[in-house]
Amino acid sequence: MAEKTVMSSGLGHLFMTVFVFNFANYMVVPAITDVSMAALCPGEDECSLAIYLTGVQQAITGMGSLVMMPLIGNLSDHYGRKVMLTLPMLLSTLPLVILAYSRDRNFFYAYYALKTLTSMICEGGVLCLANAYLADNVPLSRRATAFGILSGISSCSFVFGNLSTRFLPSAASVFQVSAAVAMASVVYMRIFLPESSMEAAVIAVSLKEETVNDCLLEKGCTNNRPPSRTTPSLHDSIALLRSSWTFSQAAIVAFFSSLGELGLYSALLFYLKAEFHWDKDQFADLLIINGIAGIISQMVLMPLLARVISEEKILSIGLIFNCVHIFLYSVAWSSWVVYVAAMFQILAVFAGPSLRSIVSKQVGPTEQGKAQGCITGLCSFASIVSPLIFSPLTALFLSDNAPFEFPGFSLVCASFAVMIAFIQSVMIRAPPPPVPDLKLDDSVSVEA
Repeated sequence: MAEKTVMSSGLGHLFMTVFVFNFANYMVVPAITDVSMAALCPGEDECSLAIYLTGVQQAITGMGSLVMMPLIGNLSDHYGRKVMLTLPMLLSTLPLVILAYSRDRNFFYAYYALKTLTSMICEGGVLCLANAYLADNVPLSRRATAFGILSGISSCSFVFGNLSTRFLPSAASVFQVSAAVAMASVVYMRIFLPESSMEAAVIAVSLKEETVNDCLLEKGCTNNRPPSRTTPSLHDSIALLRSSWTFSQAAIVAFFSSLGELGLYSALLFYLKAEFHWDKDQFADLLIINGIAGIISQMVLMPLLARVISEEKILSIGLIFNCVHIFLYSVAWSSWVVYVAAMFQILAVFAGPSLRSIVSKQVGPTEQGKAQGCITGLCSFASIVSPLIFSPLTALFLSDNAPFEFPGFSLVCASFAVMIAFIQSVMIRAPPPPVPDLKLDDSVSVEA
């Protein structure tokens, strides 16, 4: 009973940590487009320089994350989730402090450079480690629900973050509050979040080390292999991808769905700015609708569906609705169509949690961090490819030099990428997990 209480408390503090951290970072999403364009192209509604700089930042971030996410995930398997969470959470506060001080052009470029460098480590790191923390402490039968709740917590922070931006008087106050809340999230995590329960992983690693030590002590041992490395190589990631066909299929889905979603995020706000002359308040309204739809989906609908529908089917449902969701944005002829498209988010967000749950069941308890890091790394690779495709398309079709009149053409291409992920998802037939769940108490609730 005491262990159950500790684990439930740990999940509660994890959810609060993720909420506060994401709240701070989501606050700046509606404001950053206006800040970027005011610094780079004052008084204009279309700015190719801002689009290309955003794309370059996304690509560089992706290259760094491609290397760092498997490394951070693997190190967390050995040194603990809480220790590794500290680094990305702390670094992510630094760029916010710069724009909290000033939004002038020179300060914007300083923010841009520091944000690019820190995002190489921070981008996706908290999500990766939070998913690994959940996999450590939640039995197999409840992981889909647990991942859905975590994603729902992120949606809650998304709504409240954008809502606060909607009512804050200026961009300066947005970044000042965001920086303060980001610092508070680090303090909260360090004080209250207990280290993850990793009994199975610790036992397995200890047995491996004992075997190696016994082998080294016995002179007659003919197969003396050094202890395994804690730093993953490309070969390790490839071996993990080849460990099961289901894992490989999930990796393909992760890449193409991320490619499409990143194409949407990189183009949407610039598209709405150019076509409908939206500002930070209208951006915030749209993002709040998306967030509320995500909360309803992940906190209410997904736990219910997970009891009667397999994760593979939930994944396919999420992807097809995400495809429709993006396509409707691309053909919007009025502002009300944009808001209708946002409502499809209620089913589109199924994809992420179900994919993470499928992945977590394909590896043993000693490889949860490595598996989540590998998938996050593939999503980071998509963020390298995405700006190479979507930034030029967005800039071209929003300019006066477009080959034909279709401002949302880059969004159509993004929906096509998600469609490829959907086609792959319907072919996933998940086998039973290779390693039994070694939790001491499978009755632990995933609710905070």
